[in-house]
Amino acid sequence: MTYETLGVDRDPRGVVTVTLKRPEVHNALSARMMDELTELAVQLSGDDSRAVILTGEGASFCAGGDLGWMRNQFGAPSEVRAREGRRLAGMLQALNTLDKPLIGRVQGNAFGGGVGLCCVCDVTVGVEGALFGLTETRLGLIPATIGPYVIARIGEGMARRVFMSSRRFGAPEAVTLGVLAHAVPEADLDAAVEAEVRPYLSCAPGAVAEAKRLARSLGPVIDQTVIEETIAALSKRWASDEAVEGIGAFFDKRKSSWVT
Repeated sequence: MTYETLGVDRDPRGVVTVTLKRPEVHNALSARMMDELTELAVQLSGDDSRAVILTGEGASFCAGGDLGWMRNQFGAPSEVRAREGRRLAGMLQALNTLDKPLIGRVQGNAFGGGVGLCCVCDVTVGVEGALFGLTETRLGLIPATIGPYVIARIGEGMARRVFMSSRRFGAPEAVTLGVLAHAVPEADLDAAVEAEVRPYLSCAPGAVAEAKRLARSLGPVIDQTVIEETIAALSKRWASDEAVEGIGAFFDKRKSSWVT
């Protein structure tokens, strides 16, 4: 199957590399990309692949949700906003529950939903020069649908250091927080990712899948109730005056009214 927004390559070992391919907009998550990632995750969960690598093309890993897509939710009926929030939440859950090891290869910056993608991976390796940030509140939004996965990865205490401030932080702090497992020079990124992939090739695939399910069941609960709460929170924010102002200011290339 061919994808419009993704590159999908499988090597002879059964290792699949999935590449976000919207470099002209820093791999921002459009509705099409979310749907394709969801579809691909479901497909990979049913095949004989051994491990999956998630990476991006170009200067950024993922800049988060496409702001044009978000802007389209302003003034939309509540059921439309909920549907679009469910699109994003469904993608994250499909990747989080993928029954294969998912290794993040972060070759550039990751903001907002990009951090969410880092956190649904089982292990994420990034380049030393990458920047990260949960930048939603700067736009009048909140890190809603990605929130459960960020908290599951780094814990509430660490999350509260960066969850609300929209502060950007570098790869060394991303390692301290737990978003990244390792930060390496760009020239060493592929070798670092391979070091994470290779052990799985000596493991029983069924046992790996069951162990991953067990780990998720023993961690914070991310069930449909939690997911629906985050969708409702995002939908409410999309309808807020702050979101209209924040995203409007971004497109107008001006400061939001609250910036001092």
